[in-house]
Amino acid sequence: MVISVVYLLVRCLLGCLTVLSRGQASNDAELLVLRHENAVLRRQVGRIRYEPGDRLWLAALSRLVPRGRWSDAFPVTPATLLVWHRRLVARKWDYASRPRPGRPPTAAAIRKLVVRIATENPTWGHRRVQGELVRLGHRIAASTVWQILHDAGIGPAPRRSGPTWKQFLTAQARGILAADFVHVDTVLLQRVYALIVIEHGTRRAHLAGITANPDGSWTTQAARNLLMDLGHRAATVKFLIRDRAGQFTGSFDAVLAAEGIRVLASPPQAPRANAICERVIGTLRRELLDRLLIVNEHHLRQVLTEYLLHYNTARPHRSLGQITPDQADSRPPDPVNLAEHRIRRKQVLGGLTHEYYIAALTTQRRSGKRSSRPESYFRAPQAGAAGAKRCRKGRGDLARLPQLDAGLAYRSAIWTVETVPILVRTPCI
Repeated sequence: MVISVVYLLVRCLLGCLTVLSRGQASNDAELLVLRHENAVLRRQVGRIRYEPGDRLWLAALSRLVPRGRWSDAFPVTPATLLVWHRRLVARKWDYASRPRPGRPPTAAAIRKLVVRIATENPTWGHRRVQGELVRLGHRIAASTVWQILHDAGIGPAPRRSGPTWKQFLTAQARGILAADFVHVDTVLLQRVYALIVIEHGTRRAHLAGITANPDGSWTTQAARNLLMDLGHRAATVKFLIRDRAGQFTGSFDAVLAAEGIRVLASPPQAPRANAICERVIGTLRRELLDRLLIVNEHHLRQVLTEYLLHYNTARPHRSLGQITPDQADSRPPDPVNLAEHRIRRKQVLGGLTHEYYIAALTTQRRSGKRSSRPESYFRAPQAGAAGAKRCRKGRGDLARLPQLDAGLAYRSAIWTVETVPILVRTPCI
């Protein structure tokens, strides 16, 4: 602002010197032209806005113009001067930019947290929310929490609306299991049945058993095996949903009822009543069974065991927020910048699908330094004379082994590097 005022003053002074160097007739003519332009502009422009430098220059020139001719020379009226004075007085007594006395306002992050806790827990009142913040280490008054909730339009706890359908179903899903059969026709056209059980809360799938003759006694034993696999989690299960197939006999229901699990039979020909289990069976067919030829029961057991391990530990689920069933009981992983890491691939079922992991970088790679003598991942330092003797004996044993195919050895080494997360050094080669 100061530079602009100085620039304007220097420019006006140079203009005055130019005017003084001219003749009297040309100056009078130029004044007449400027007066006429000023009159024209006043008729067209309703209000003129002045910068601080313009006001300073007009105030300086007012000393050279008689007071009686100010209304003709300057577009500033006495009312304008009064307005300027009122603005100066208001600016002097304005305390908006000064720090206010008293208690500082609550931080925006704390206000958002209070609203979030009250929204996620409809039955909590303002004192319960205040207690949760104190437990987390932030001291805040209950009246402050009440005022924050009031400003956000959130009423007292008894008057709030109940949980949404998503919250209600998520809370109920923790104690629900679903079971159903999936059938597979082998290469020799023999039909094999597999009993699949899924937990609604975590979407964790279990293989209860595989057989070609699923009768009542077999399903009863499968129920016992399932309870053993669940372990301590069986105490939290309250319901099991199944269809009305003849394989589910009364003894099957009795085994589950002995553990406090109530069996709910879905209506006839209503697959949507057991939608989650039907969805899992559809996933098994699309991603596995429709893309493989099954030889026998043993082959089907191996395939389903490996795929369900991938399903529970490495396959993300939309209903869980794109995390795996094993991560459902814990918090999601911390975000990382994948551009700074190497991604390793692991084949599942011979390349039918893949899993990806972040490979740990060595200290030298993180620092950007490269060792002059690279060390092999598969070679370990020798340990004294005894170690050297064992290594020479091992070399002799290796020399007596038949030569392996070079391509097979290369593929085996690549598979080992890609699948093992921590590389183990062999004693000697």
